[in-house]
This record gives sequence, C-alpha cells and structure tokens, in this order.
Amino acid sequence: MSLKIRNLAIIAHVDHGKTTLVDQLLQAGGTYRENQAVTERAMDSMDLEREKGITIKAKNTSVHWEGYTINIVDTPGHADFGAEVERVMKMVDGVLLVVDASGGPQAQTRFVLRKAMEEGLKPIVVINKIDRPLSEPLKVHDQVLELFLDLDANEEQFNAPFVYGSARDGYFMDHPDDERTDCIPLLKKIIEFIPEPKADPASPFSMLVSNIEWDDYVGRVAIGKVLGGDVKKGDTIWLLRKDGTRQQSKVMKTFTYSGLATTDSEGCGAGGIVGIAAGIESIDIGETLTASPDMEPLPFVAIDPPTVQMQFSINDGPLAGREGKHVTSRAIRDRLMRELKTNISIQVEDTDQSGIFNVSARGAMQIAVLVEQMRREGFEVCVSRPMVIFRRDDAGKLLEPFETLYIEAPGDFTQGILKILANRKGQMEHMDTEPSGRTFVRAVIPTRGLIGFETELVNLTSGHGIMSHLFKHYAEFAGEITNRTTGTLVSMDSGTATPYSLQTLEDRGALFVAPGDAVYAGMLVGENPRVGDLPVNPVKEKHLDNMRSSGKDKTSKLTPPIRFSLERAIEYIDVDELVEATPKNIRLRKRILDANARKRAAKGSSQAAEDRSNRG
Repeated sequence: MSLKIRNLAIIAHVDHGKTTLVDQLLQAGGTYRENQAVTERAMDSMDLEREKGITIKAKNTSVHWEGYTINIVDTPGHADFGAEVERVMKMVDGVLLVVDASGGPQAQTRFVLRKAMEEGLKPIVVINKIDRPLSEPLKVHDQVLELFLDLDANEEQFNAPFVYGSARDGYFMDHPDDERTDCIPLLKKIIEFIPEPKADPASPFSMLVSNIEWDDYVGRVAIGKVLGGDVKKGDTIWLLRKDGTRQQSKVMKTFTYSGLATTDSEGCGAGGIVGIAAGIESIDIGETLTASPDMEPLPFVAIDPPTVQMQFSINDGPLAGREGKHVTSRAIRDRLMRELKTNISIQVEDTDQSGIFNVSARGAMQIAVLVEQMRREGFEVCVSRPMVIFRRDDAGKLLEPFETLYIEAPGDFTQGILKILANRKGQMEHMDTEPSGRTFVRAVIPTRGLIGFETELVNLTSGHGIMSHLFKHYAEFAGEITNRTTGTLVSMDSGTATPYSLQTLEDRGALFVAPGDAVYAGMLVGENPRVGDLPVNPVKEKHLDNMRSSGKDKTSKLTPPIRFSLERAIEYIDVDELVEATPKNIRLRKRILDANARKRAAKGSSQAAEDRSNRG
C-alpha cells in the first residue's frame, strides 16, 4: 500500500532562508485563507527566535497538497543547537538543503548535512535568494556537489535534484533561467524524490520519541514518526525506557501538526508524525512507545557530548530580589531540571557548594539562550564565564576540545585575523582569496579560543567578517590563552551613580553605567585600559558651598555607557567575575564582592600556585 505521506527536515546555515521557505510552502498548501494576513517566519514562535533571527527549537508542521501530507520539521542552523537537528533525523525520510545563492554552503550546512547523510536521507537542494545582485547559483551548485563528495554521499544522494528560486518572493524553478511563477516545482520535487516513510501499517504500533512538548491540560506530549501500525485515544501502550524497564500506560490524547496549529486528532497511522499524551510524567527523548512490552527498543541517533560548562548560582548581591520573583536556589534548580526534560544536549549537576549548579552544553550561545529565557520568566541568576570541559587520556595527559573554524572576510583584514588566531592558539589549515577580494580561512582552534572570538572579529572587520565552527575532536592541551587584555573599574561603594562622579571616571576608561543607575561595591562599572582592577567611587556627590551652583552639572555631557547583551557579557567577564541577570538588568560583578576578601583570596590562590610549582 502506497503511503501518501512525505516527512522531511529543512536544514541550512543560519539566515539562509529556511523559515521563510516554510512560510511559502504553508501558503502554497492553503494554510492561509485568501484574505488572511501571512505571518512572516511563522515557525519561529519563540520571542528569542524572532529577535535574534535564528531558529532555536525544532518544530513540526504539515502542508496538504494534491492529496499528499507533507510533514515538515524546521530545524536550527546554529551548531550550538545541533542536538535539535540530530534528534529529528529519525523522524524524517529526506531533507531540503537550503543554500544561499551568494554565500554557498557554510559550516553548519556541512554539520547538519553530515548527520542526514549518515542516516541515509535523500536531499533536495534548494538554492535560495537568486534574486540578490551577487548571487551565483550555478557556482553554488558545483560547491554543493563538492560538499557531497567531502561527506561521502552515496550515488543516490549525490544525484540529488536542484531547484532555484527566492523563498521571500515565493517562486522556484528547475533552472535559474526558467519562468518565475510559484512554489509548485518544489512541491512536485518533494513528492517525486522524497521517499515515502519506511513504515508498516500491518505491524504492531511502534514509535521512537524524537521530541517533547508540554500541554497545560495533559502534561508531556511525546512526538515522533509512527513506524508500525497505528495509534489512537484509549489504546494501551508500553514505554520502553533507556534503562531497560517497561511501563504500561493508556493514550489520553493524540495531536497532529497542520499549518500553524497543533490540533487534537482521531489518531495516526503508519508513517505519520504524531504527538501522544499518555500521562507518563518522565517520558524522555530517545525512548520507545510500543503496543507490546516484548518488542525491542528502536535505535536513537547519538548526540555529540557537551564541550562547555558554566556555573549558575543564586543572586547574592545587594540588589537581589528587587527585580525578579524567582530568586531561591530551589526555584533555579527546578527550572534547570525542567529544561533537561526537553533539551537533551545540556547537562545539569549539583555542586558541593549550596546554590551553585554546573550547566554543560554545546556552546556558550546555547546556555545564554537558557539564561535569557529564565530572566524573561522572572528569575534572578548569576552565571560564570564559559569554561571548556577537559578530559584526560589513558596516560593521564590533559585533553581539551578543538573546533574547525571557518572565517570569511574582506582581504584587507587577513593579517589582523591571523594575529587573532595566533593569540588564541589557532592554527590555519587553508586560505583562499576570491577575485572579489574576500578571503576564506579554515583553521583549527581550541574551543577556549572561540569564547569572545566573534566579537573580536566583528570589531576588527567593522561587521564584515563572518565565522562559523564545528566540533572536531579532543586533543592535547594547547597552553594558556589570555582572556582579556584590559582590566576593570570596580565600584568600592554602593548607591546611585552620579554625573559628577562619572565625569571624573570617564578619563580612566569606558563606562558601563549611567547617572541614576544603582551600583554596589564589587560591581564592574567600567573598563580599565590597563590590565588589572582599579577601585573607583561612582556614587560620590559634588559638595556644594556658597561659591558653587548645584545647577552646573546639568550642562555637563557624558559619553553614553556601554550596554552589554547577555552573550557579550558572558564572553567579556573573567574567571573571577559573574554576570548578574535579572528581568530588568544585566550587571557585571566580581565573584567576591568585598575588596578585602578578594585580596585574601587572590593571595591564597597565588600561594597555592607557588606551592604546586615548588612541588613540581
């Protein structure tokens, strides 16, 4: 029996047009009524996704066309959210590879495509944005084929069909010179080339849990592709856990994903993607649902391990509790544990210090997104600088994670880029300069060296440099890397920052605070151009006498302060500093707020280092 179902994932580098393409397919499939406003980037439902212009969570939808159901999973393109990509590969039977007609395939394209190739999925290549002035669709066609060869594509994958067009303007063609009309050529390619699901309607029900959602009425909803039989409300099913145990339950509800909505359904047959609510509180991604406890668990795609770790702790500063409603260590721990339920690529561990938790992930951006979500939910939390996760080999040698780094920038900045790489222990592997003058650099760099690298690259190239990176392997420790070449201005008093005091401090460095901001002792209020911390008083008032007018300061002008984004703040701080994130503010501070206690701690750590050196 032929299944009129197609399951596919859309994969691409950040900002190559995946989510806009989904919008066009939804429109072509009749999701929007003729008089209904089209929701731009409809699949990016999280506030953070809309603000950052990236996809963070993998999401499901479906398009109905010519009697076929085309189930689509929109996946992230950023490597930090790679686990979102990896886990949906078991749900789909093919991929749409979206590539920018001017940028060509990028690092994350390579990363996600490798996962799809390993699963044996067949691609359709969509060369997007051919309407741009610098687009070179035929050149990008050849670059994609070279990428397929690099990734050991089989013959069927290498002979993938290509379409060319513009997701923004809503047209695709078999050749760049064809007439530009609509999305029908792409829909025809999907039906023709994406294979129908490998599922058996005659066998007992089985499904691999590939995603988890939360419903306020029925709790956790397990999402996956039905590989055998069918499922409906009232069925008795078994959960086959990773630890080998079996748990019986009853299906309370089933959900399907159509257009922009999640709707209750009568059930789902073999090959379809479905959400199942069975009242099992602890059901997890990678586990199997079956009609019988005697069936074997289904295999799950391996997830790459976390390489970066940060500490989350309660806000113990003087302003704690003024701006958030969730401030206790128990509330923070419960929220982190809740994140574990749906985010399989992070790990959370309690530490031997009360109120401090270690959170491990693929990259600093992934953790920063979690912190941003928490502060928007009303949490106050302090987070440390990202630290890489070290290992030791069998001989006891210290190993650290390394990444392959890809940089694209105007050729004028090549020397500066190579200098940054050298400072961060990176080693160039390949460099190529195009006739347009743009230079492409491929290098291997410790993950430690990537922390703050993007900001430095953007500053060096005035925003024209682009970078992306992929985890490569663990290798021998590369040596010390200088985190920051500047010091900080540290407040030695608490109160409200005054114009009089800040005017004086402007001569000493760039300021992070403005008049009227609340500050406290131990808070970073500016950057010292020289290495080292400089204690300052940003709250000092101007003493008035008969000869001085209180109105004089009103005419003085201060340079606007530097306001850090959360990601930038996390990259900027040093190991003895923290970022205090609240619903209203992002503050930088010392771990130890008391100046005398800081001196004692610094003296103790230097003494310990000297003792270790003497013993060595």
